[in-house]
Amino acid sequence: MSRVRADEEEYWHSSKFRAFTFDDEDDELSQLKESKRAVNSLRDIVDDDDDDLERVSWSGEPVGSISWSIKETTSGSTSSLDGRDSSLQKGSSSYAALPKQVSSYSLSSLFKGFLCATHLCLCLSALTDTGVKNYAPELRRPKAEYKDYSSDWSPKDTVRRMQRGKVCSLERFRSLQDKLVLLDEAVAGHDGNVITAVLIFLKRTLRREILFRELEVRQVALCHLIHFLREMGEQKFLLDLLRFLDRTEEVALSQYREHLNIQDVEKRREFLKGCIGLPFSAEDTSHIQDHYTLLERQIIIEANDRHLEMAGQSELFRKYPRKASILNMPLVTTLFYSCFYHYTEAEGMFSSPTNLKKTFKIPDKQYVLTALAARAKLRAWGDVDALLTTKNWLGYTKKKAPIGFHRVVEILQRNSAPVQVLQEYVRLVEDVETRLNLATKYKCHDVVIETYRDLKDRIQLTAYKCKVERGSAEEEKINSILSNMVRNAY
Repeated sequence: MSRVRADEEEYWHSSKFRAFTFDDEDDELSQLKESKRAVNSLRDIVDDDDDDLERVSWSGEPVGSISWSIKETTSGSTSSLDGRDSSLQKGSSSYAALPKQVSSYSLSSLFKGFLCATHLCLCLSALTDTGVKNYAPELRRPKAEYKDYSSDWSPKDTVRRMQRGKVCSLERFRSLQDKLVLLDEAVAGHDGNVITAVLIFLKRTLRREILFRELEVRQVALCHLIHFLREMGEQKFLLDLLRFLDRTEEVALSQYREHLNIQDVEKRREFLKGCIGLPFSAEDTSHIQDHYTLLERQIIIEANDRHLEMAGQSELFRKYPRKASILNMPLVTTLFYSCFYHYTEAEGMFSSPTNLKKTFKIPDKQYVLTALAARAKLRAWGDVDALLTTKNWLGYTKKKAPIGFHRVVEILQRNSAPVQVLQEYVRLVEDVETRLNLATKYKCHDVVIETYRDLKDRIQLTAYKCKVERGSAEEEKINSILSNMVRNAY
């Protein structure tokens, strides 16, 4: 019995807490104060940063979440009844003493990891209080933008702000007069982006008849809208506008542009056939007719050549397979194709180059340039010679190049023509300086030597002698010319 009494005395007189001293830096009260200051300072930082931080417990879950509340309530309910009574009184007094702006969470619950039912109720009531700041992140517009939407800016001020890239609402301009003043201010500002933005607003908020009538007397804004509609592909709106303005040729051209969106070649041909009757100008009508005729020819040529290529009946197709279809190609490309694969065909054939030249009235310069490039690519030097040879009414033949022989030389050189072929056409270049430059550049030694001989320029001949190979025929030719010059001098 005495032993039991002794144990009870020892229990009541003993304590697990140490006495308070100013030197004890590990005191729990001082730790609690430091923690409180840290939390308050964190709250100040959070307030400055628009509350985009999230508070979490030591378990890693957000404080105040449903799972966190359940866990902490469960841990609090496992404490002893006696401890609960004392904590109730202590918790109530501590929360009553705190002002509303102080953190709504108990420091003891935050750092010791327990929260009783009463604490949970107090926390929930504190969170619902309007005086306590909500720490959940809030998505809202910057305060500087509220003024842009709420202020009653004049049309001039609105245009100026739009020019500076500010966000402005145009919805407050409700009357027709205000909208037209806004458009006039945008045009006066000479800013294409602002004009287009205002036109989009008017297009959305005005009836077409009213918009078209007002734009008819505002040519700058009208041109902007037409360009915008073409870029955006709003074909129906554009056609309505052009019809209202009685621009029949532009209506026809806009309808003609629709062929670009037709992929099927037969449907495109039929569409072009229907475009011939549209109210084009005389020149444009001729172009539409040529376009339709060209596509019709291309369909015939493509069908025949595809059959020949698949059957393997043409040596030219076997040696030079086609790289692409001829359909929807330009006229010059079609002519080059015809000169490459069908150069020798009779004029009565649709694929004949001469037939294409006659049908579409291709100028001689364009025809010679295209045919020369095609035949030089095939290294058909005989065809090149025949192409550049003409016969006069007396039966005499001579070389003639509508594009100039200097361009002939360049085309032949790009297609690796032999030096003998190049020299023949370099000699035909009339300008002496151009001839010497081409001959020197492409190493046509005979042409250089003959030109210096005709100029009787011994100095240049002597200098050029060092550029030819020693013991070659060119060197012997230069020595012979220099010797004759010496004899003639005496």
